[in-house]
Amino acid sequence: MIRLLIVDDSALMRRQLTRVFEEEGDFEIQTARDGHEAIEANRTFEPDVITLDIHMPRMDGLTALAHIMAERPVPVVMFSSLTQEGALATFEALNLGAVDYVAKPGGTISLSIEAVKEELVAKVRAAVGARLRRRKPHTIRGRAPLQAPAPEAKRKPSIAAARPPEKDSGVVVIGVSTGGPATLEEILPRLPADFPWPVLVAQHMPAAFTGPFAQRLDRLCAVRVVEVVRPMPLETGTVYIGRGEADLIVSRRRERLVALTRPAHPDYLWHPSVELLGRSVLQHVDPHRIVAVMLTGMGYDGAEAFTEIRRQGGRVIAESERSAVVFGMPAEVIKRGGATKVLPADKIAHQLIRWIQPVRHHGAEAV
Repeated sequence: MIRLLIVDDSALMRRQLTRVFEEEGDFEIQTARDGHEAIEANRTFEPDVITLDIHMPRMDGLTALAHIMAERPVPVVMFSSLTQEGALATFEALNLGAVDYVAKPGGTISLSIEAVKEELVAKVRAAVGARLRRRKPHTIRGRAPLQAPAPEAKRKPSIAAARPPEKDSGVVVIGVSTGGPATLEEILPRLPADFPWPVLVAQHMPAAFTGPFAQRLDRLCAVRVVEVVRPMPLETGTVYIGRGEADLIVSRRRERLVALTRPAHPDYLWHPSVELLGRSVLQHVDPHRIVAVMLTGMGYDGAEAFTEIRRQGGRVIAESERSAVVFGMPAEVIKRGGATKVLPADKIAHQLIRWIQPVRHHGAEAV
């Protein structure tokens, strides 16, 4: 049996969530009304996994999460609203150690639960076996404020002022899902401002979350980070985040590579689709100038495309089991023989710089 602690201040929401998991047949369930009760239940009930609301009286979810991770770390799936405020709080929760999140849709509670039931159950099950990221206190305190943008004098140049990649340049493609926000926050801030290849990221995420997530990363990174909401020519020193619940692809316009957002393709299960992004890059970029990175996540999205990238001469990094929150997506790439290197998250940025900077300076590829 999986011991599940449901934390929510709404009695109706607790009943609905309890019903959903009782119907699964293999969950032992306890509930809590606020952060104080959650901390106590974590001590006494000793759950295998927790679903945690953010906005609660007496003690909110973020405060409770910090205590839980300090006292008895356990996989936590956040259950937060589809608002910008909810998105920012969710990213802070992931930074504090939460494994994943499910966005609460609007409407009546019973209909809301039905809309996310399948996703919620799948993510809670995956979280049970997830690897918890250990966050040092000084790392947590050192994060950029949720709302405050950088002072005007310190803003990075606009994307319009960025320069196009050199003619023989390439692209970096990143696929990521469960555990992705915290993993990307570990990798992307290590890239230098003049990183010579554009970086495209397909992170499975709701549409309301990708904009705030791109803004958060932009504050943390030396490179620019933007959400793709319109056709955008690819520029150096820039990371392009695919819009949630849509697909991100690459095309050519007037000999320039362009990032495009398209409605979610019905033939693909997850969005933004890593598989679709990888295949679109292969259509328009010399495979020898593609570096693909498969990070933490459930399922197999992108495994075939990334394996094909390597088969045609590109290079592929798969995140190692040692650091992956959920090893599913990188494991699929490795199983298919698609990984050039298998590395923990904290080594990936260094490898990208090692591979790509020599291309710019010396015209030769380092292995």
